[in-house]
Amino acid sequence: MTTLAPPREARADWRVWNLDASLVVTDAERLEEASQIAEVVLDQVDLACSRFRPDSEVLRIAEAHRDGDEVSPLLATLVRAALDAAEWTSGDVDPTLGGAIAALGYDRDLREVRRQAGPDGVRISQTVLPGRVAAWRSIRLDGRRLTVPPGLALDLGATAKAVAADLVAGRVADELGVGVLVALGGDIATAGERGAPWQVRVQDRTGEPAEQVSLEPGSAIATSSTLHRRWLADGRWMHHILDPRSGLPAAETWRTATVAAPTCLEANALSTAAIVRGRAAGTLLTSAGVAARLVDSSGRIHRFGGWPDQESIREGAVDVR
Repeated sequence: MTTLAPPREARADWRVWNLDASLVVTDAERLEEASQIAEVVLDQVDLACSRFRPDSEVLRIAEAHRDGDEVSPLLATLVRAALDAAEWTSGDVDPTLGGAIAALGYDRDLREVRRQAGPDGVRISQTVLPGRVAAWRSIRLDGRRLTVPPGLALDLGATAKAVAADLVAGRVADELGVGVLVALGGDIATAGERGAPWQVRVQDRTGEPAEQVSLEPGSAIATSSTLHRRWLADGRWMHHILDPRSGLPAAETWRTATVAAPTCLEANALSTAAIVRGRAAGTLLTSAGVAARLVDSSGRIHRFGGWPDQESIREGAVDVR
C-alpha cells in the first residue's frame, strides 16, 4: 500500500499598494492558483476604490454620487463595509475623510508625497484643518445606489484593505479547498481548514515590542499604526489615522493597536478606532469582547480581552506589520 505524504505549506510574498503582502496555503501545489486569485481580487478592489487611480470607480463617478448613482457590486460591498465599521465604532472610523486627508497633503501615493516635499514637507491650507464635523451618516446606499452629499469625498482605504484580505482568503479556500492565510500590511485573514492554529508575529517594526500569538483558522487579526504612513506637512509630522471630530491625525496615545476578531473588517475597524479613542480605547475593546494589544507612546504593552502573555518568537511565524 502506498502512503501519500501530507501536503506541504507554501508561501508567496510581494508588494502591493505600497504594502508588504503574504499568502500562505496548506498545499504547495495550489500556491500559484491561489496567487492568481489574490492578484485578481486585489486589482478589482484597487480599481473600485483607490484614491490614487484616476480610472478608479470611486473617482470616476464621484460627481454622479451627488445625486445618487448605481455602482458596481464590489464598490457597493466596500461602501457597505465602511458604513458598518462606522456604525460599530460610533463614527471613529469614518469613510468621509477623503477631503480631510487630502487637505493635509496626502492626496497622492505616499511615496510621491514624500518625494515632492520641500524642507518643511508638503504645503497645506491651514484654513481647512480645524472643526471638521463627521458626516458618515449622510452617505446613502440603497442596494447599489450610492449618494454622497456635496463637499464629501470617500476614503475607503483602511476598511477596503481589510475586506480585500477577507475576500482573498474566502475565495482561495472555497475555490481551491485549502487552508489559507492572507496578510496585507497589518491585516491578516484566514479561511479553510488547517490542523493547527496559524502562528502570527505581532511587531510593528524592528525595535518595537514583538510577540507571537496563535490564530485559529477562520479568524483574523489587524494592526493599526501611527508609525508608518507618516509625512511632513508645513513642518509638522502627520499620520494617516484621522480623528473624525477634527479632521486631524489622532493623538499618538498608542503607537499601535492590534485586535483579533472573526473577520479582518471587524479587527481593522476596532484597531483603527482604538487609535482614535486614545485612553478610552479599553472601554471600546472590552465592550466589543475582543482580544487586543495596545502599545503606548513609551513602548509599554497593554492587553485586553484575554490577549495572551508573550510567547517566544519561532521561525515561520507570519508578520503583522
